[in-house]
Amino acid sequence: MKFFRKKSPLLFAAALLALPLSVHAQKTYTFGMIAKSQGNPFFEAARAGANDAARDLGAKHGITIKIDWRTPNEEDSQKQAEFIEQLLLKGADGIIISCSDATKLTGAINKAVAQGVPVVTFSGDAPASKRLVSIGIDDFQAGAETFAALAKDLKGMGVVAAIDGNPNAANLQQRAAGFRAVAKKYPGVRLVDIFYHKETPQDAVAKIEQVMQANPDITGWGLLGGWPLFTDNALKWQAGTVKCVSLDALPPQLAYVRSGHVQLLLAQDVYGYGQLSVEHLVNKVHFKKNPPQAIANTALIPVNKENVEAFAKNWEKWLPK
Repeated sequence: MKFFRKKSPLLFAAALLALPLSVHAQKTYTFGMIAKSQGNPFFEAARAGANDAARDLGAKHGITIKIDWRTPNEEDSQKQAEFIEQLLLKGADGIIISCSDATKLTGAINKAVAQGVPVVTFSGDAPASKRLVSIGIDDFQAGAETFAALAKDLKGMGVVAAIDGNPNAANLQQRAAGFRAVAKKYPGVRLVDIFYHKETPQDAVAKIEQVMQANPDITGWGLLGGWPLFTDNALKWQAGTVKCVSLDALPPQLAYVRSGHVQLLLAQDVYGYGQLSVEHLVNKVHFKKNPPQAIANTALIPVNKENVEAFAKNWEKWLPK
């Protein structure tokens, strides 16, 4: 090889091309991943899915994929926008984000796309932006299913309330709209209101207690996100006396199904969100392929007393110790 390099640059180049593919340096891609808040098992599971997909797809396609995790401690759309800017300056090849506030992040997403950096959203879309694809659930349908399941448990009679998180999050707005829409189909079930709170367990529990004190006749709760169930002893009533249906099925939530305080959880494939996000970015940046459609919704998974233990085994993979 030294002889070729000294005597004939052309022969040296030809010899390099003849080497096995494995000898050449692998193509490396860096994908930034921005969730809504640190420490939330929902986003940690998505992060695990992204890391596993980076490893598996990298091995499959002979490339190196790095996940650059950048997430605020608590929900902060301004910090999310700053993270997008940082990732662009660092030369990221793609960005995955769960938007806390679509309005505040649309400009940052569009700037990334204008610079040739594709953006995938998951569980928090920016529908007016130029993002590549949005991964999640049909949030309107999720809200509708939550109310319908609650009404079924109440046998069509009762007084219900719901809690929702950030009122500026587009996905949570849709859940509330679906919940209210189906409520109109059940004249025997009175909806007190949908109450908002900061997306922390403590704020969610405090909101439920406040509403219950003001409305002691409530017989059912719809949780349009599982925030209060991320802590112990959140539901103060005797198991079964107040019916409860919640979205998500994170590990702390499963305990409330086992105790009988929650009749049904509607689980999202949060681990799959991370996997699919990386897969779409690899298809875009490496294979130059666009997704077949801009919305990639996944189905909700019902979790109740009958299948709670089987479902719990997923978390051994999704949140490895």
